[in-house]
Amino acid sequence: MTSTTELTLLTGESHRVEGDAKDVERAILDAARGSIMQLAWLRDAETGEDLAINPEHVVMLKPVRS
Repeated sequence: MTSTTELTLLTGESHRVEGDAKDVERAILDAARGSIMQLAWLRDAETGEDLAINPEHVVMLKPVRS
């Protein structure tokens, strides 16, 4: 079973991504500390597609309970 985390963006849009909340947070923080306009690459938990998220647009992370 894969852990899932829900991201909420400034726009109010939310995405469920694969990974434990702490791992997702780490990917977002690493991107924020990286080069200018570095995106956090995550995998959509529902479609399996890659998502590139601007770390400055993330306002909330929430673990999803199955």
